[in-house]
Amino acid sequence: MAQLNPQSIMEALATVTDPATGRNLVEAGMIQGLQEKDGHVAFAIEIEPARAGEMEEVRKQAEKTVHAMDGVLTVTAVLTAEKKGAANAAPPPPQSGMAQSGQARPGGHGHGPAAQAGADMLPGVRAIVAVASGKGGVGKSTTAVNLALGLAAEGHKVGLLDADIYGPSMPRMMGITGQPTSDDGKTLDPMENYGVKVMSMGFLVDEETPMIWRGPMVQSALEQMMRDVNWGELDVLVVDMPPGTGDAQLTMAQRVPLTGAVIVSTPQDIALLDARKGLNMFRKVDVPVFGIIENMSYFACPHCGERTEIFSHGGAHKEADRLGVDFLGEVPLHIDIRTTADGGKPIVVSMPEGEHANKYREIARAVWDRIEKATGADAKVGPKIVFQ
Repeated sequence: MAQLNPQSIMEALATVTDPATGRNLVEAGMIQGLQEKDGHVAFAIEIEPARAGEMEEVRKQAEKTVHAMDGVLTVTAVLTAEKKGAANAAPPPPQSGMAQSGQARPGGHGHGPAAQAGADMLPGVRAIVAVASGKGGVGKSTTAVNLALGLAAEGHKVGLLDADIYGPSMPRMMGITGQPTSDDGKTLDPMENYGVKVMSMGFLVDEETPMIWRGPMVQSALEQMMRDVNWGELDVLVVDMPPGTGDAQLTMAQRVPLTGAVIVSTPQDIALLDARKGLNMFRKVDVPVFGIIENMSYFACPHCGERTEIFSHGGAHKEADRLGVDFLGEVPLHIDIRTTADGGKPIVVSMPEGEHANKYREIARAVWDRIEKATGADAKVGPKIVFQ
């Protein structure tokens, strides 16, 4: 049995030909970002943007070729457009059943064919909520994981998508090890813990391995973590967005039918400035902002209980009022929140009756109220998209 490694995978891909040139994908230099770990293979095929449709069959053939190799469990191949300045214009490969024309009126779920494509990617998901921040270091991922667990504690069917390809943290925070499996070799079953389904690039790549991928490759990988994962029926999919307002964030906001977004910020002015940028990004692409959460709102001494406002206090509340969005709640800077998240048992499940868990559950209830208003209390699963 030949050993499975990047070289053997490239040798297999050299048997796949680009029909337009007659050259194989390796010879043409089209294979980028090849990763292999424990039988899980991922790579990108670099193409011209205009050829996305015709190259979809080549992508499928490349996946099938690699999947036939001994030792391969799953294969994720994506199309990316990098040449001739097309880094920001990589269209997704058209999928069967996706709308190719028509104008959608989503009422806050994205619009046009892209929104329909997103609906087809996640047909059993009633609502998709992005947890975002304008900058890193404000506790966005900790907030996202405890929000997801808070929604699950309220009785909802919840999924958690780690959209931070470069810095995935959900495997550690959710206490999940190992890799997802696939029954059919085409779609992955999400990992699960604490009653929440989870998908992250961290399950496929070692946490110390840097993801040296360009923007379009990240965009395609994100789409595949939605389209090619068996999420099943969910009341809500919580998306832990990458920090900032770059290409990956804009792609998620434009291509995924987001029901709404939650902005996480700390109280000080510089964090609020970046949070404002994140909020305005969602507004520009017609995604409703459910509100702002003030994280690290104050420091509560674990010994004496004395409250110290290290980063000032109340700034996010004032900013929410100024921008005309709801203030969803404040969460203190407390060592228990940090240690439980780092230890893989977040505070909502490790100390469910505690003060801090109750704060997250209050925020979860506030978010669910806004989901109900956005989708309709009697809405069926799947985002509402009306064609005119």
